[in-house]
Amino acid sequence: MTAYKNLSFLSRLRFACAGVAHGLRSEQSLRTQSLALLAVLISLAILRPAPLWWAIVLLACGAVLAAELFNTAIERLADHLHPDVHPEIRIVKDCAAAGVLLTSCGAVGVAIALLVELLHR
Repeated sequence: MTAYKNLSFLSRLRFACAGVAHGLRSEQSLRTQSLALLAVLISLAILRPAPLWWAIVLLACGAVLAAELFNTAIERLADHLHPDVHPEIRIVKDCAAAGVLLTSCGAVGVAIALLVELLHR
């Protein structure tokens, strides 16, 4: 495992990109959220909010995608280590899914705040 520790940035970047690619291939929710990000980017380009709003919205979107990838990683690891249904594993997976839900709720809150801001221009 330590052989991976001191690899170049580009090597580590390839690992991260492979993780994103795997998530997109295997998780419908990540594909849906990625399409939502595309719609958000188009909306931002059309609405042209202040740069601070771009930053806030993109951070919220990035947090949702990251939470979904963490959830995928936790679920895969849990299923690998304990393929049978187990109450404790269910709790771990439920908590990971709840993290995605709460992050998504925060992103919706950002969207609502942006809409309120734009309506009061």
